[in-house]
Amino acid sequence: MSEYKEFLTEKEQIDDLIRSGYRIQSVIENLDGAFVNFTHKDQGHCKSLHIGTANARKYFSSILMQQNNG
Repeated sequence: MSEYKEFLTEKEQIDDLIRSGYRIQSVIENLDGAFVNFTHKDQGHCKSLHIGTANARKYFSSILMQQNNG
């Protein structure tokens, strides 16, 4: 899969969780990308995504900054 298509897939996964009421709880970065842990704001459910593309890592970083400022 091309990196752009991979980015779109990862972005859509992030957007789906955010739309469903999840917030980024923590991020663990390593050489293979980042593991982003989400927690549902009302129900407390947890989900995790492995984000591999640089553009998707920048994307979730901007969402995290919005969460922390808002």
